[in-house]
Amino acid sequence: MFNFKKTASLAAAAVAAVSLTFASMASAQSVQRLAFSGGPDGGTFQFFSNGISTRLSRAIDGVDVSNMASAGSVENLRRVNSRDADFGIVYSGDLYLGSEGQLTNDTRRYRNVQAISYMFGAPAHLIVLDSAGITDVSQLAGKNVAVGPAGSGAAASAQRFFEGVGLWDKISPQYIGYNQGASALGDRQIDALWVFAGFPNASVIQAATSNRVKLLQVYEAAEKGTLFNDHPYYAQVTIPAGTYPNVDYDVVTIQDSALWVTGRHMSEEMIYNMVSEVYSDDGLAFMRSVSSAASAMTVESALNGVVNTVHPGAAKFWEEKGHTLSDAQK
Repeated sequence: MFNFKKTASLAAAAVAAVSLTFASMASAQSVQRLAFSGGPDGGTFQFFSNGISTRLSRAIDGVDVSNMASAGSVENLRRVNSRDADFGIVYSGDLYLGSEGQLTNDTRRYRNVQAISYMFGAPAHLIVLDSAGITDVSQLAGKNVAVGPAGSGAAASAQRFFEGVGLWDKISPQYIGYNQGASALGDRQIDALWVFAGFPNASVIQAATSNRVKLLQVYEAAEKGTLFNDHPYYAQVTIPAGTYPNVDYDVVTIQDSALWVTGRHMSEEMIYNMVSEVYSDDGLAFMRSVSSAASAMTVESALNGVVNTVHPGAAKFWEEKGHTLSDAQK
């Protein structure tokens, strides 16, 4: 006998299952998937990009931000400009030079990238083995120097620095990452390691823990050369004594500003909400748990080192917090 009630019940269940499936598909489709281009393993960029990606994914409904490994600043600039990434960390110098078509061997003008905020100062570390007897930057002529991965902000900054002191055509640059460079220094495969990242840096700690090292006085050498005339966005900074094992003296060096950037394609509302989350008390506490370098992230320091246009969503937030944007930032 045909059972109308049972058939109706089964039909209703089938409709409900189909509805649930479509609802699940719609929910999945409503998630906005974004990409954050970070940095090489062991570098501060990667800690920050992973931290922000995690925080935004957890705190903002309908958003999933994935962290991407990267060679660093210049690659991040290119990815965000082409929309291969929605966020990145880019040095202020690379952002400025890129927007003007003045990057090394690259005359393209990257105009789709806008600043969100200053994150931390990225000082130059120039590390040698104490046993090598190298006490001055000038002694690196004829030496193998690890400068960071090809296409990275570290490698670009190294070239600017060594050009400024007249040594770029006298050293042999090795395009390897920080962790590999720290190991290579200990194995005597290179003579010096250039690390351009917030301190304390894990790779420098690795090098200083495994070997007795010396950090050279970078600012003194830069001041004698043309760096500050050629690249005025660099500034003096001191790495305090005791930051690294057995480095019991202040190291006076140079720094660029690492900036959180995004693309013009991102909406004002979305960026405003994201900045509000990351720069909330809870958001900043979370970032500081990710990296001690995030102690430099404050509402007050938000526009430090920014010499390019600020994204409208971020600009709205900072103006509400009492900042006045410069002509270059508008």
